[in-house]
Amino acid sequence: MKTSDFYYELPEELIAQTPLEHRDHSRLLTLNRETGKTGHHHFYELPEFLKPGDCLVLNNSRVLPARLLGHREPTGGAVELLLLKDLGDNTWECLAKPGRKCRIGTELSFGDGRLTAKVVGDGDDGKKLVQFSFTGIFLEVLAELGKMPLPPYIREELEDGERYQTVYSKINGSAAAPTAGLHFTPELLQQIEEKGVRLAYVTLHVGLGTFRPVKADEITDHHMHSEFCEISQETADILNETRRQGGRIVCVGTTSCRTIESLANDDGTFVERAGWTEIFIYPGYRFKAMDALVTNFHLPESTLVMLVSAFAGREHVLAAYAEAVKERYRFFSFGDAMLIANDI
Repeated sequence: MKTSDFYYELPEELIAQTPLEHRDHSRLLTLNRETGKTGHHHFYELPEFLKPGDCLVLNNSRVLPARLLGHREPTGGAVELLLLKDLGDNTWECLAKPGRKCRIGTELSFGDGRLTAKVVGDGDDGKKLVQFSFTGIFLEVLAELGKMPLPPYIREELEDGERYQTVYSKINGSAAAPTAGLHFTPELLQQIEEKGVRLAYVTLHVGLGTFRPVKADEITDHHMHSEFCEISQETADILNETRRQGGRIVCVGTTSCRTIESLANDDGTFVERAGWTEIFIYPGYRFKAMDALVTNFHLPESTLVMLVSAFAGREHVLAAYAEAVKERYRFFSFGDAMLIANDI
């Protein structure tokens, strides 16, 4: 199967640059994964499509303000770091600009010396291993000096960093937001629970590989980035009970999907589990656990379009995307959403 099989035309003006004033006022395109039938709604109508006994799976990872702007010592040349993965011992795998001037041994300074660092190694794909020095707690220093790492297709500065966090974000570690969850408000979640739908939280720390295009012609030649994910015993119990009682497991976002599909037993049951996943879901994949999916619209030829196509069929997905373009939906991180299920 070719990467080009997942291309679609998208006018640039449909890429949402800022979030809506009200999170749940985004539009919601419904897609029947069996028939391809679509419908047009708003996200605050989501409870109408959920049933008592369903379980909504939410990724509670929180985005780190992982973009640091500083300078190289002693030249004073500008440098930008994007923190990707905590390797321990105050050392992080990072993207650096300009990478060619961040050789091993290069010393860096941020916030007038509040945070200093040294390049201690080279990683894969041009990444740098950087060891930090600071006084106090690193995450507090990062909160003070760091900026939100918005995706490359968003060119507007974000006035309120919390708009790139879900209202239920809890555990620091992501380099990008699990964006399907950005549409929820506390009131909407309460309304969903009052309908008899269980909420279950998983954690997957989103890496920047999410935004990287698939460069291989054959999708099977693409190597996925690894991301840390985990399921607690409480969540495992909720998912197992939902399955026993005939409810649906509804994943919010491809990150929640990748978590439960990575950590589920072969029979679709769950135990408390954590680990690194490189799961690549594309057409032909047999889903073990997910019954329905809430997701945003994804980049052409991306692994996320391939995942959605594995769930709903490539033809159905591309036809729905074409309809979304025609109806002027907003695309990508701050854009509108889809609900994909059997019986809508």
